[in-house]
Order: sequence, then structure tokens, then C-alpha cells
Amino acid sequence: MTGPAEKPVIRTKNLHKAFGENIVLNGVNVEIPEKSICAIIGQSGTGKSVLFKSIIGMMKPDQGQVWFKDTELTALEKKEMTDLRKYFGYSFQNAALFDSMTVGENLAFPLREVLRIKSREEIAGRVAELLDWIELPGIESKRPDELSGGMRKRVGVARALIMRPEVLFFDEPTTGLDPVLSETINDLVIRVNRELRMTCVLITHDIPAAFRIADKIAFLDQGCIIADGTPAEVAASDHQMVKDFIRISFSELKV
Repeated sequence: MTGPAEKPVIRTKNLHKAFGENIVLNGVNVEIPEKSICAIIGQSGTGKSVLFKSIIGMMKPDQGQVWFKDTELTALEKKEMTDLRKYFGYSFQNAALFDSMTVGENLAFPLREVLRIKSREEIAGRVAELLDWIELPGIESKRPDELSGGMRKRVGVARALIMRPEVLFFDEPTTGLDPVLSETINDLVIRVNRELRMTCVLITHDIPAAFRIADKIAFLDQGCIIADGTPAEVAASDHQMVKDFIRISFSELKV
């Protein structure tokens, strides 16, 4: 587990975002420790995905600041932000693989188009190495529609990892998977964090898993962080919404 002395790799201060009359983020303050696993949890529609997109620059907040280490991302010009985004990886909920490309081509795409790597040998080597690491060796020639749901998720994680980011964002990594495959993906998140020493930030509705694997949990409700800390600290929260949410989530697990 990550120690409490770890400095934050990402910080937000007073982050606001609204769409017309719909206030989605209402002063979000959160710190994500370096090389930790941080889970953002809360009810559906509370702004978790908007928070993710605001942090990595896919969406501009109406007010507030986002820092990556000592750099204020919200103060950067578009090109500067694009350059810094290489430090972030994003594993999409539906894997977001290109169906017209093979697995190998999907993984090679960011190496060629973003990192501008020309060497076919280097690209092939990095693709093969990563597929072996996610325990799916030799599937370069398969297409996404030939893969199971769990395999697609793992390949989606691999594509996010291939550029060797410092922070990897997981958007609902286990949605649509059965409990066994969900456990496989959660274990992969742990491996990414511990073996690659990478900060992992995840949105998840799998609350028991979040409490099992995360070093830190931030509970987002109505655009605000209402509980924030270690799993034990959040579990001990006096906030009624947090208490009810955790109680219901764990009682469903026992059914």
C-alpha cells in the first residue's frame, strides 16, 4: 500500500463544471497520491466521468484548477496540454478498440501516431512484450470482435499502457463482466500499480472491489467530495449518504 507521505501527483482545487442549469461539479477538491490506487465512487450521474475528463484536459472546467505535479494544467495552452497528456493513459469503459484493426495494430497505433516511432521492430517488440505481460501472448493478428469481453478489456488496458504513462485512468473497468472476469481486471489494476509503479485512478461501481484494492477512496455526491481518505476512513464516515451507499453495496454482495 502507498504510504501517507506520498506527494500528490494530481490535485484539483475548487473545480466547477455545469451544463446549462445542470451543475455537475460544485467545488471539487481532491488529491491523488503518487503511485497509489485511487477509486472515485458515488451514485450514477454524480460527475465522476466529468471529473476525469476535466483532469486530463478533455473538458475545460468553468472554474478551479488542476495540477499535475507542479504544473497547473488548467493554465496551459492547448498545445502544451496536448504535450503533457502523454503522461496520462485512459482505459475506456468499452475498451474503445478500433474494430477495423487487429489487436497488434490497435496497440501500435499510439506508438506510431503519438510517439512517432518509425522502427517496425521496436513497435512489434513493445506490442509483443505488453501482450505477454497482460497474459494474452500471440494474439496480435486477432480482431477485437474475435475476443471475449474480458480479453477486450485487457487489450484496452494494454493500449493505454503502451505509451508508458505515469497515471492510468480506468473508466468502469469491470462493467459488463461476470464476477470471475471482474476479479481478473481488478487484479490487473493492482499489477499495473505495483509492478509498473504507476498511479491508477478508477471510476467504479464495484464498491467491495474498490475497498479491497484502493489505497484511497474519494466519494463524489452532487458535485462535491463528501468523504475522502483510506478505505477504513471512508467506511467510518458519519455522512449518511456514504453510510447508506456502502451498506447497500455490501449487502447486495451477500445476496
